[in-house]
Amino acid sequence: MAEEDYGSFVDWNQMGDLAKSSGPTKVDTKDLKEFKRMARQGYWAKNHKLRAQVYQQLIKAIPCRTVTPDAAVYRDIMGNAATKKTSTNVPLPEFVDGNPIPRYCLKPEAVASAHQIINCLAGHFPDISHCPALPAVTSLLLHFSVDEAQCFEHVSRILACNEPGKRLIDQTFLAYESSCMTFGDLANKYCTAAHKLIVATAQDVMDVYSDWQRWVLGDLPFSHVVRVLDVYLVEGYKVLYRVAVALLKFYRKHKMGAEGGQGNQQQEDSNKIKADIQVFVKGIASTVTPDKLLEKAFSIRMFSRKEITLLQLTNEKSLQQKGITVKQKRRNVQLALNPDTFSSEIVSAKEMHDIWSWIPERFALCQPQLLFTTSTHGCSLNRFYSHCEGHEPTLLLIRTTDGDVCGAFLSTDWEERKRGGNKLSFFGTGECFVFRLKPEMERYEWIVISHPELASSIKTQAQKETATSEDQITDSNSLQQPEKPPGELSPFLSARHFNLNSKNTSMFMSGNVDSIIVGGGNGNALYIDSELNHGRTGSCTTFDNPPLCAESFQISLLEVWGFQDTMAS
Repeated sequence: MAEEDYGSFVDWNQMGDLAKSSGPTKVDTKDLKEFKRMARQGYWAKNHKLRAQVYQQLIKAIPCRTVTPDAAVYRDIMGNAATKKTSTNVPLPEFVDGNPIPRYCLKPEAVASAHQIINCLAGHFPDISHCPALPAVTSLLLHFSVDEAQCFEHVSRILACNEPGKRLIDQTFLAYESSCMTFGDLANKYCTAAHKLIVATAQDVMDVYSDWQRWVLGDLPFSHVVRVLDVYLVEGYKVLYRVAVALLKFYRKHKMGAEGGQGNQQQEDSNKIKADIQVFVKGIASTVTPDKLLEKAFSIRMFSRKEITLLQLTNEKSLQQKGITVKQKRRNVQLALNPDTFSSEIVSAKEMHDIWSWIPERFALCQPQLLFTTSTHGCSLNRFYSHCEGHEPTLLLIRTTDGDVCGAFLSTDWEERKRGGNKLSFFGTGECFVFRLKPEMERYEWIVISHPELASSIKTQAQKETATSEDQITDSNSLQQPEKPPGELSPFLSARHFNLNSKNTSMFMSGNVDSIIVGGGNGNALYIDSELNHGRTGSCTTFDNPPLCAESFQISLLEVWGFQDTMAS
């Protein structure tokens, strides 16, 4: 069969009707608008060889970086793949976030080829930090490649696309996470009924929407996803949004039909909802044809690339302001404490190990470095600042006269406090957290990370409650966070997950000559006076924490630890 020129990796027995070639055998146009029309109509959908040739033409036309690895580079590195035995035992790069390679209609041994291609890509694109869609894209293009080298070149060009305003695949956690938020915006606006169903049934809407790309690139049957790929290679990233919104619409229709038009309004664990959507998408071929899916996707009016771009940029800016730019997941990283050199009067080596398991991953291999301790440097806030300035982040540990131990991980250099003069103004990022070790161990993260489901209720609650006298003192000290102009955050964020009073929920850390404060909004997680002798703790909106110890306490000992990069020369 002629298709085998472009299908040496394909298991033709799995291809169904797609294994039968019919229809046109060539495309005569080079006009982009005509390509767009033909892609949507499925002009080359019934001819595997023609589809492969069109993909090659479209991908070669992608504007790329000056230095983009091609097929020759792959052959130089890997040698003759035909004589080399590949293996799926080689793990995929961490940036795919655990996503496996979908087999679709590949031969079993072709999955090993995809593994090899992705690992080679990882070596040539060291700037990729998060790219969960790469396994699916690689698998799909392998169906239409002459050899591994050609597939490598095609994926490389997609990754290296540098056309202004054109987006093909997320390559950082910031881009991926903002795309999930953007999908939430679009679902809320263009798929209101289905969005309401998810809000009503899922405990964490953003967790459900974090799978939106996988619905399209991973869960869709091959017959459907290749039709999406036809249009995606012509029109770009926005196609994925359109198809995902269409899938959400069909999912709601399916749920309403299965439950007699009532729908299940009882909230369930988000993982159950995610699994239910995944099962529906994988089995969509029984009720929805590929053409019907695309018809639904492109019937959404006023869904523009400009709107998507603006939402994406706004959401990225919001995440950056919150300090959420990398995925915080704990790997098996151990703090190599040297018991001969580590010495703390507040925590044991084991307790410091436990604290290290909480910190952002990029600091996990650093060694603790004692910067300040009241037992050596005295009880002076000025000396506290002089020893801590220039260090970022820092770990604050407190032992009270009652024997309780609590503290905070503080993401930002204390020197930032000087920007507000002697006024107490907050700074820091969403990586800050507070904790207690004794009498029991517990960490309290920024509320937007730890309890997104509480976000929508906080503002209303704060408006109803009258401020305590302590809060009034706090407010009189000008604990300020600049108000964000209306419309800066996307509608989905402000309506659901970031519906937070910015003055209350961005109060991470603050200090002046009189005190230091951690956490704010209806109280402070920690307040310490200028003599580092007396402190207060209470619930606060920023971390949604209970008091970390007795609400008013005397400080027995206070330590501040920095992070020493052991990899630095």
